[in-house]
Amino acid sequence: MNNEIIILGTGNAMVTRCYNTCFIVRSESGSMMLVDAGGGNGILSQLQKAGVGCEEIDDLFITHAHTDHVLGVIWLMRMALQYQKPKLLRIHSHKKVLDLIDHIARQTLPQKQVDRLGINVVYDELNDGDSFEAGDMHVQCFDIHSTKEKQYGFTVTFANGKRLACLGDEPYCEENEPYVKGADWMMSEAFCLYADRERFQPYKKHHSTALDAARLAKNLGVLNLILYHTEDKTLDTRKERYSAEAQSVYDGQVFVPYDLERIAIV
Repeated sequence: MNNEIIILGTGNAMVTRCYNTCFIVRSESGSMMLVDAGGGNGILSQLQKAGVGCEEIDDLFITHAHTDHVLGVIWLMRMALQYQKPKLLRIHSHKKVLDLIDHIARQTLPQKQVDRLGINVVYDELNDGDSFEAGDMHVQCFDIHSTKEKQYGFTVTFANGKRLACLGDEPYCEENEPYVKGADWMMSEAFCLYADRERFQPYKKHHSTALDAARLAKNLGVLNLILYHTEDKTLDTRKERYSAEAQSVYDGQVFVPYDLERIAIV
């Protein structure tokens, strides 16, 4: 087994033809960290389709508090809290996210499940630059300095030394160069094609295009680029057209996955 990313969803907040952006980072030893959970109980279906049981997820990293990233978390908490025997789900994020999901859980879940908060589900509050271990993966978070909502990106260092950087779902901030420069793999949002910028208005929404992400990857010396958090109006041609636009300025490998694709991190 290789280190890999299991893509559960690739879409932005308002998609209907694919699931909201979330994915699993899995090491070659089998350690798994889920990143975000989409906007509802569709996360349970996506995990099932990917062949991953909820009970296999020990670590969950939440980037920020927007609905398309956190509402699915409540369903994962509910699954973990229903077990009478210890089943530990560690949720890693900053204070605002943890306060929000705790409030929603306490207001919406059965009391017998709420009573197991702190037993089956534990919170790990992160500050900018903090790190933790997810199995045999070393994870370091960083504040992306969002213009809309406090948000953390992260880097994962695998046991073989390969490094994956995830920038979150807003444009790159130069203050994060030390975390990202020279990464083996970089995950970047690409709200749409630069060629379609008039149609989708990415810059008014504080997002990037496939061309922007590719130029960034080139400038940072990144070897492999994964584009995600896109519109879904061009889903049928997305892989071909996004890849072509990115490869017009970037010589590394470009991946534009569909939901449920797996990408080997080698």
